[in-house]
Amino acid sequence: MTAPDLILHNGKITTNDTPSEVSAIAFAGGRVTAAGADDDVLKARGNATRVVDLGGRRAIPGLNDSHLHLIRGGLNFNLELRWDGVPSLADALRMLKEQARRTPAPQWVRVVGGWNEFQFAERRMPTLAEVNAAAPDTPVFILHLYDRAILNAAALRAVGYTKDTPEPPGGEIQRDKNGNPTGILIARPNAMILYATLAKGPKLGPSDQLNSTRHFMRELNRLGVTSVIDAGGGFQNYPDDYEIIEDLHRRGEMTVRVAYNLFTQKPKGELEDFARWVGMTKPGSGSDYYRMNGAGEMLVFSAADFEDFLEPRPDLAPGMEGELHRVVKLLAEHRWPFRLHATYDESIGRFLDVFEAVDREVPFAGLRWFFDHAETVTERNLERIKALGGGIAVQHRMAFQGEYFVDRYGPKAAEHTPPIRKMLEMGIPVGAGTDATRVASFNPWVSLYWMVTGRTVGGLALYPEANRLDRATALRLYTQGSAWMSAEDGQKGALAVGQLGDLTVLSADYFTVPENEIRGIESVLTVVGGKVVYGAGAFAPLAPAPLPVSPDWSPVGVYGGYYSGGPQAGTPAMARCCAQGSKSHGLLHRLFGPAPQTGADPFWGTGCSCWAF
Repeated sequence: MTAPDLILHNGKITTNDTPSEVSAIAFAGGRVTAAGADDDVLKARGNATRVVDLGGRRAIPGLNDSHLHLIRGGLNFNLELRWDGVPSLADALRMLKEQARRTPAPQWVRVVGGWNEFQFAERRMPTLAEVNAAAPDTPVFILHLYDRAILNAAALRAVGYTKDTPEPPGGEIQRDKNGNPTGILIARPNAMILYATLAKGPKLGPSDQLNSTRHFMRELNRLGVTSVIDAGGGFQNYPDDYEIIEDLHRRGEMTVRVAYNLFTQKPKGELEDFARWVGMTKPGSGSDYYRMNGAGEMLVFSAADFEDFLEPRPDLAPGMEGELHRVVKLLAEHRWPFRLHATYDESIGRFLDVFEAVDREVPFAGLRWFFDHAETVTERNLERIKALGGGIAVQHRMAFQGEYFVDRYGPKAAEHTPPIRKMLEMGIPVGAGTDATRVASFNPWVSLYWMVTGRTVGGLALYPEANRLDRATALRLYTQGSAWMSAEDGQKGALAVGQLGDLTVLSADYFTVPENEIRGIESVLTVVGGKVVYGAGAFAPLAPAPLPVSPDWSPVGVYGGYYSGGPQAGTPAMARCCAQGSKSHGLLHRLFGPAPQTGADPFWGTGCSCWAF
């Protein structure tokens, strides 16, 4: 019998299997070979076995984010100044000012999602004056969720927005009384203006993109993530934008497993995209580290029910059903699993009409498919999803947009957004994730905190106990639940003999810390495929040394990724921002004016919501 490569012992190891907790675990050949009591596992060690004493720490199966834009996020990670988890606006502006000083021309400072104003002690957005004062000469682009962006004067000059720039379809350039752009860009009703503007900035070269992707993976490892399902995204073209991740795969340098979905990039050309791709690749192609997973989350552009809870629910075009039917039928014929972005129950009902019609022509018969998000799905449509064998990938977008949802629809409507407990009671497969890096943070512990407490990052209580999850259930969704979404259930998600050897040792015991401290948990030791990929503190010498960050002016070299100063300080206010008359909410209403013009435009092109994903 081959001796283990690695044994961890003297721990509290949650297995998601039977027994539910063990003290020791062994890995060989990339998989779990034993899990049990210390004496039983340690007796198998050999001369070359690395043995690690966990010192009584909690360990869990590696976390698996069922919806994260890792490939695109990796290409840009080293370019971005992250405000994820930063506890005050004063800190955020200080970081912005420091980074502006070190960023060389013509590069920008980019703050691209993963935060909102309710996380700040000041509970407000930065003003244009503050942003311009922090960075008078370096272009700055600050993205806020899916609803707006702030550009300083230097960025307006860099992108060329002037008094003569036409209004974009589906968006608005806020202007002063003289018609000059102020620096506020507003998504109404879609985010095309935000992402089309972001795309104007300089990109990293291939070697820096490779370095950037490795640093993003290491940051995910730091937070205990060992697998993700990549949901594609706007400006993420297959196969061109997959060259960096495929290079890392060939070189054996991936530290996060990636199952990827293909996201169409061509409005009105979606069927041609998928018809070409079914001839190029197939689901399951690749390895345990990098494998093709199917289609989505964009299948056809007319089915994108863009969610911005500051705006009314969008009505999908009447021709959506025909376009979606053709694509889903093609996928079913070729046995391609698929996923579809779906926020509102009204949209979900129309999508299910299409799926049921296709199923009558080309039976799904066990084909794996699922909706992403599903914040307002009703029990009737949950029944239809179950009948068709579908699943739902939920994300903590409401942790970042909950205040806005409550403001528009009321606290009662927010109590089941989404109705996770009902999904589970009905036996629907559910996986957990973040939808990072733009609309929400990639930190899985913020998502677990949201599922357990029912609170936003600003502390607003959204859910009654009936729609909150106990800690063990939330963890299963983030491990075994997500594995269903990539047809890897039974291969990952549990620390059971024969499953992939992915594990994380925690900085604090997830099962016993006070609820508010869940979001401050990190990994101190992360194992992927039976190999240590990240270590901190006493475990740091066990892990490979981190790469230098390139380029050398990158914000990641100074600030890292998610704010590592610990949990947010202080107790956030719990009341709704309207009731408190908060400054952030007042600013919000001052930013939004009359409806924009719509239609095609030679300057902007045709607007669509794909840029937001």
